[in-house]
Amino acid sequence: MVKQRVAVLYGGRADEHPISCVSAAGVLNAMDRDRFDPLPIGITREGLWIVGGDDPRGWDLGGSDLPEVTVTEASRPVLLDIAEGADGFYAGDHADLDKGQSGPSRPPLVGSAAGRGQSLESLGHIDAVFPVLHGPFGEDGTVQGLLEMMGVPYIGCGVFASAVCMDKHFTKIVLQAAGIPVAPGITVDARTLAGGESIEASGDELVGLVREAGLRYPVFVKPSRAGSSFGVTKVEAENAKDLARALFEASRHDWRVLIEEGIQAREIECAVFDPVEGEGPQTAWPGEIVLDRPADDAFYDFDSKYMDAAASHVEVPAKLPEATLETVRQTAARAFRAVDGRGLSRVDCFVLPDGRVMVNEINTMPGFTPISMYPKAWEATGLSYSDLITQLITGILR
Repeated sequence: MVKQRVAVLYGGRADEHPISCVSAAGVLNAMDRDRFDPLPIGITREGLWIVGGDDPRGWDLGGSDLPEVTVTEASRPVLLDIAEGADGFYAGDHADLDKGQSGPSRPPLVGSAAGRGQSLESLGHIDAVFPVLHGPFGEDGTVQGLLEMMGVPYIGCGVFASAVCMDKHFTKIVLQAAGIPVAPGITVDARTLAGGESIEASGDELVGLVREAGLRYPVFVKPSRAGSSFGVTKVEAENAKDLARALFEASRHDWRVLIEEGIQAREIECAVFDPVEGEGPQTAWPGEIVLDRPADDAFYDFDSKYMDAAASHVEVPAKLPEATLETVRQTAARAFRAVDGRGLSRVDCFVLPDGRVMVNEINTMPGFTPISMYPKAWEATGLSYSDLITQLITGILR
């Protein structure tokens, strides 16, 4: 059997860089080597694409330092020739990496074959790309658009769904248009509040906006385009200074900021799987992250998710009536269709005490770390981690 070559992209310029690294480690370790020939391609925080760096398969979140894609003595830059499509992946010389330090957004592109020079080496025909990238510059439709232009099959949602679901503001607009309930909230522009004065001066204006929208406290202030709880602050009561500080924290990640009413509900996550386009989405048993920390913790933050194994545990299926679990699954599938999802997603829902379900957000490239909900949910539903990856790859190659 001829192995299919799968490029695995990981790292990237987003805050979720280390999570992407560990997700890639999980994918690479679970990939069926009898069927697939993986090509790990790391992306540094500065946006350089490289091969030959540190082996990501040994990365985890157990050490004191978070994993990161860095340039090593063995690293070589990756350059792409869009016109050559799946045959347009090349590696340059290590010395060429110095030329790429001039700007963080330098695209890894080359011109025609005649203009490439003699230093590039073909990385072979790429049958598929698995962009194990979280957050901006990876999960937001940018990489997906690049691969679309090259005509290279890739795993996951397309350009539209990736872009919409990366932006919580537009996710809510699309879901509301489809009749799917979402948390009450408002969106503000951190650049224009209080007439462009300091963020501290915007506190009184924020208080007025929250009152006008009829939002009840506590509220969550969060960047519209970020993940893994980066930049999220819980504001317990009406306080101009607290709202201003929360806005400042969120604005470090995105100028578009959401202020959402805190929902008294359980957060239930549902894994959606749609490996073959046109066959319709499948859903796993919904799961729940159960916090094991003292009750004074504000919410499920980055450390609780990834850095502290004692902070929480996963329960799949969540301890809810079966009828409620089925409602979550149906809602997740509806949300996935509403955003034109493809391949996979994790739909995060709120389940209210009366059994009603609303959608919080949609992650188009959910975490694949060993403790991530997405693979755990499918394992509990009967699909192993390795088979999950195999079906995702083979599904786009039919």
